[in-house]
Amino acid sequence: MSLKKEAFLVLEDGTRFRGHLSGGEINWNQDRGYGEVVFNTGMTGYQEILTDPSYFGQIICMTQPQIGNTGINFEDSESHRSWCSGLVILELSDDVFHWRKKENLESYLQKQGIPLLTGVDTRALTLHLRSKGATRGLICSLDQMDIVRDAFKALPPFEGRDLIREVTTEKPYQSGPDQAHALRVTALDFGIKKGLVTNLERRGCNVRVLPAYSSIDEILNDNREAPDGLFLSNGPGDPSVALPAITAVKALLGKLPIFGVCMGHQILCQALEGRTYKLKFGHRGSNQPVFDETTGRVEISSHNHGYAVDPMSLSANVRITHRHLNDKTVEGIEWIPGDGLAPAFSVQYHPEACPGPHDSEELFDRFIAKILGHKKRLNKNSIT
Repeated sequence: MSLKKEAFLVLEDGTRFRGHLSGGEINWNQDRGYGEVVFNTGMTGYQEILTDPSYFGQIICMTQPQIGNTGINFEDSESHRSWCSGLVILELSDDVFHWRKKENLESYLQKQGIPLLTGVDTRALTLHLRSKGATRGLICSLDQMDIVRDAFKALPPFEGRDLIREVTTEKPYQSGPDQAHALRVTALDFGIKKGLVTNLERRGCNVRVLPAYSSIDEILNDNREAPDGLFLSNGPGDPSVALPAITAVKALLGKLPIFGVCMGHQILCQALEGRTYKLKFGHRGSNQPVFDETTGRVEISSHNHGYAVDPMSLSANVRITHRHLNDKTVEGIEWIPGDGLAPAFSVQYHPEACPGPHDSEELFDRFIAKILGHKKRLNKNSIT
């Protein structure tokens, strides 16, 4: 265990939380120790949280008192790196108990360049964020305290910043079975998690992952053929700034079956003329209850989002299919297209995370069924 020095998390309103600093070096200009401070209520899954691109630009406060007792392994990462700006916890586990463990959390964060603040009163921090709302914050050492106020003035805000451009893949790549009978799904990468691609692969899909702001021609040209379906992934930031993706999805409505998750849900809703708004402190955790009106079931789901869809902005041909049981926010929609048009639906939460543990996986099956149904209609029309 490395020697830790006293440090602080300072919020934009001036509130300070004392702790001890370790992990990676602070570099506010590179989003290391500077970010939007949010809290996550998950009791487990910190490795998936750290490697989820949706957390880019955020300092994460874990409400679970002790973190790190399962270490870090090679299997549970959702991408190739850690994306958050910092991790704030009460207690770092001195011992690691897991047979897949390859290293401890502290050494991993040091290698990833992510500042770790331990010994923080995370209960007080969480209550403050619930009361005042998510806000910008800085992790700083004692000798940086006198420049914090000026730093907040100089550092760019996150509202209006296109974080998707900073996390999306630079080049297209392909994954999954490459047989002739495989369904071909094109995924727009707004910050895609590995688990989403894996769930599509398990259902026989060959997944072509494209940069977030690919053109309509690029989306439709899958080896000179249109793909069988379009998947819109999760991602960070404000959905209203993702104008190229909103424009592309709007043009593709009815042409391909579409399934959106998290950011993809918000982009689909905006393509359907809906509006989004920022939640006070967001939904982040693996214990969020969602009611599926199409099945009558309650799902225990995984969430990570700071924006929601305004139900009053949705048009008559958009049906709300899911609601959050805590605050009644929109958690899923379905577009009701005209005859012969491909369907589209989306959910605000993460069906691949499965904290239920498998409550939400059926959504991937639903997507496959919609693809197969649309292909059957196309084949029938071509025959007649």
